[in-house]
Amino acid sequence: MEEIRTVVLERAAAVAAKDPRAMLAHNAPGIVEFTLAPPLRQPESTVESVSAWLATFEESMSLEVTDLQVTAGDDVAFCTSLNCLTATPKGTSESFSLWFRATLGLRRIAGRWVVTHEHESVPFEMDGSFKASIDLKP
Repeated sequence: MEEIRTVVLERAAAVAAKDPRAMLAHNAPGIVEFTLAPPLRQPESTVESVSAWLATFEESMSLEVTDLQVTAGDDVAFCTSLNCLTATPKGTSESFSLWFRATLGLRRIAGRWVVTHEHESVPFEMDGSFKASIDLKP
């Protein structure tokens, strides 16, 4: 399970380093990605698409992983966490922090744990407004 924790934390460190290759280094070919941005299912991320996303932020950003829970078998695992992305959009001076839920599905392929499924979500208000609940904190 320590190997899987390392995968998760290295992915978060890659965001802080704004390193698109490192951000993708633990992804399996054909990964299924349901991330925060539209559409409902993203095409598989590439160095170019991740670089374009990173370019929308000023230099300093971080991804904090909390409450990481790992469940692992011999060759299949999943983990859940509450994550906080902190960044400053390009052209602004004010940063934001957004907490969201994350679930990763992993497989051990050729002796290495890789991410085959990624799901991120933000709850929404059930009061009829359907607004994303972006002010939540653990």
